[in-house]
Amino acid sequence: MNLFENTCILTGRLLLGLYFILPGLQKIVSFDMMSQYMTQHNVPMVSLLLVITIVLQLSAGLAIIVGFKGRLAAFILAGLTLVISVFMHNFWNLPEGGDVAHETQNFVKNMAIMAGLLILAARGTGQFSLDNRAK
Repeated sequence: MNLFENTCILTGRLLLGLYFILPGLQKIVSFDMMSQYMTQHNVPMVSLLLVITIVLQLSAGLAIIVGFKGRLAAFILAGLTLVISVFMHNFWNLPEGGDVAHETQNFVKNMAIMAGLLILAARGTGQFSLDNRAK
């Protein structure tokens, strides 16, 4: 990979990592509110799954940023993004008068983020990462 490609991958890693770290921190601060929101969406085992989500968002988000086990972290976050999208942005299952357009937009946005994560999982973290540090 050349400098341009490595710089693009680094920038993408920073943005993708922040996309998960910031909401992970927000979920800690608003744990009760997020628990209620998940309950409204019929998510099972809310307390356990919320803690797991926070841990995954923070640890895998940081792993992507620094490029440590970045391919695995990206793949795990892609799966998490899919699960969250199906449960929390299920526009196809909204009651009459629900905000279908908003949830559709969130679902499609998450699929695009998932695509970026899958590309990162397939291509790797680039030269500017702990995974590929000079030996």
